[in-house]
Amino acid sequence: MELIGGATGSTTGLPEYRMNGAVATPPNPAREPGLSLPRVWVVTGYRAGERSQVIALAEALEWPFELKELSYRNTEFSTSLFRGSDLRGIRLEKSSILAPPWPDLVISAGMRNEPVCRWIRNQSGGRTRIVHIGRPWARLDQFDLVITTPQYPLPDAANVVQNTATLHRVTPERLAREAQKWAPRFEHLREPYIGVILGGNSGPYTLGTRNAKSIAAHASRMAQQNNGSLLVSSSARTSEKVIGVFQESLSVPHHVYQWRANDPDNPYFGILALSDELIVTADSISMLSEACATGKPVYMAELGGYGYPMRPERRTAADFRFTALTYSWIMRVGPRRLSRDIRLVHRKLLSESRAVWLGEEFASRCLPDAGGDLQRALSRVKALFGYS
Repeated sequence: MELIGGATGSTTGLPEYRMNGAVATPPNPAREPGLSLPRVWVVTGYRAGERSQVIALAEALEWPFELKELSYRNTEFSTSLFRGSDLRGIRLEKSSILAPPWPDLVISAGMRNEPVCRWIRNQSGGRTRIVHIGRPWARLDQFDLVITTPQYPLPDAANVVQNTATLHRVTPERLAREAQKWAPRFEHLREPYIGVILGGNSGPYTLGTRNAKSIAAHASRMAQQNNGSLLVSSSARTSEKVIGVFQESLSVPHHVYQWRANDPDNPYFGILALSDELIVTADSISMLSEACATGKPVYMAELGGYGYPMRPERRTAADFRFTALTYSWIMRVGPRRLSRDIRLVHRKLLSESRAVWLGEEFASRCLPDAGGDLQRALSRVKALFGYS
């Protein structure tokens, strides 16, 4: 029996669903009469950006789906690294039930989930199709479809979809709902609003106090020039110290939200909806993709990085972080296919006029993608099951 999942708070401010829930959807008119809809399992990502992407694809398919939440063992890296097809990396007693009837389709992301997805396919006798979002660690031929972005240097292949931005759940309808919900709560602040979305440490890049002060000063100047206010949201990766220093450095009226897990009052989506312009730290491709999908002017705030500056022509001072140095070294000596270079996405967004660097002006404005990346992914997934 399928249980309808209720919306809860999300790490990005987007709705989530309770464990083992399913989304009820109307029949897809493109499906031939008499054929049942594919059974879909969504093995949710363990990072906020991945989780948002897998749910975005599942919702857009408009097929009923079940969420499968996994609890990982400390030793899961070994079974993931060596391309296992088993459940040794998860705690079964703390994870969603994985039992027949087996799904027709599994949507997932992240290395930790790969062995579980292969195990599910084995249990179905090879019938289950696996769609992976992001960068897979196993060979590409282990997946029916891989949906990726330029940050992962994957080769062009028949089962690879190359998108510019990550999948997201930003729609005009959702923005309208969130604007109506949050407008009364921000009415004490003068308009226009400038939204500021803060990420955190990522690979060789560090969001420390030095960068926080710089971004706060620039955001304050923008708001002051427009006689407006700032709507600020941190994320799961923003440290308390950084958000504290950022708020102390602001010199204009503002609202600052400090991220909390599973908070139903997370204003992230409301900030996207109500802001006239958006400043987003460039460490998060997911947050950049969501911001660009609003159609608002998006300014990327660069972070300092050891050996891999976001803007080679203008090196931003970096706050020291030992793991950033280690990551930079791995990027230089590790296998290229398993590397990640988010600067490739930055260049794509800049070339398509979807965003500019903070402090620069738009020479021209590109209309939002209008769901092109998502539609490209949808058509390829549906083709796996004979949909036109």
